[in-house]
Amino acid sequence: KVLWTVLVTMLGSASSLPVGEDALCTAEELAKYRIIFIGKWSQTAFPKQYPLYRPPAQWSSLLGVTHSSDYSMWKKNEYASNGVRDFAEKGEAWALMKEIEEAGEKIQSVHGIFSAPAISSGTGQTSTELEVHPRHPLVSFVVRIVPSPDWFVGIDSLNLCEGGHWMDEVSVDLFPYDAGTDSGFTFSSPNFATIPQDTVTEITCSSPSHPANSFYYPKLKILPPIAQVTMVKLKKSQLGLSAPFINLPAKSNEIIDTVS
Repeated sequence: KVLWTVLVTMLGSASSLPVGEDALCTAEELAKYRIIFIGKWSQTAFPKQYPLYRPPAQWSSLLGVTHSSDYSMWKKNEYASNGVRDFAEKGEAWALMKEIEEAGEKIQSVHGIFSAPAISSGTGQTSTELEVHPRHPLVSFVVRIVPSPDWFVGIDSLNLCEGGHWMDEVSVDLFPYDAGTDSGFTFSSPNFATIPQDTVTEITCSSPSHPANSFYYPKLKILPPIAQVTMVKLKKSQLGLSAPFINLPAKSNEIIDTVS
């Protein structure tokens, strides 16, 4: 009876332990996706202080990783790593890539790194392929908003696995984030380090609540998406083929608002 009581207690304790987001993925061994990043940063959509030159509105290259729940590239309301800081402020990827590689070596939490070319304007699209594994079904990435103090868009730990299968397609609207490492309010603000460093926060139409903020649109309830990402699972017959082109909706995120 004593042994049985101990065993039941142990099993009960085990069942109450937290389970990682990727622990229940029982999908086929590997899956490949085409990831398509679409910039929607137009002067019509975001008229306030829209950068027209030196440099004009554009997007950095996309840097991403497929990983397990043991790794985190970035998280809202947490401090950005040195690698994310360098990428968000200057578009420099080396420190972030080193952090990813070190995490993969130490705790086997990373399956692969992927990247897509930069976009030379505020609107347009870029794409690449990525591979996920049942033990590494999460996707994270960052794209720097250029020009900006330390602003970026991205995804934190999107799970492409649903129980026993991989999702066929998923689309996510993207909104701007502040890395918390530079205190500039506008796209063209000079470098002014945030001391002490702040956490990663989402930029909204009312936060930071300052008229100088380039995304400050007090008459709006929410900002329109500044970008969108779509991930499409590739069939075996599609592997190695060129990326599909996605038509951009003409007025999907225009701000119907008069901004001084």
